[in-house]
Amino acid sequence: MAGSQAAFRAIDHDANLAVARAALASGTRRVGLVSAMGADSTSRVFYSRVKGELEDELTALPFEGLVIARPSLLVGARTELGQPSRPGEEWGNRLNNIIGFLIPANYKPIAAADVANALLMAVPTVAGKRVMLSGAMRR
Repeated sequence: MAGSQAAFRAIDHDANLAVARAALASGTRRVGLVSAMGADSTSRVFYSRVKGELEDELTALPFEGLVIARPSLLVGARTELGQPSRPGEEWGNRLNNIIGFLIPANYKPIAAADVANALLMAVPTVAGKRVMLSGAMRR
């Protein structure tokens, strides 16, 4: 967790944009981004707005291909990565296990590994911009 809006922007926007620009300057032609469901640069929600602003700025860069992954709730082994568990995510995952058949694929929690695998498959051959929602990233 970033701790403040300024820290969140520095990490989720500024650092990602700097890496993308450095990659482009070094000759990278295609790039992938893990963004968020609901990313929109005009959103009133700070989180969604920052994610959308980054998407817009990456879209404006002259990459041959850009894949934007917009997962729903990401699930995975946070403690193994040294991150605290998040009760909301745990409840969301439990709820999905019980009534998941009622939830549309784009809104179900998705494993971080599935998002990573989807990007690994899509980025090497993408031409132009492609946005992938959770339903398209499931194994």
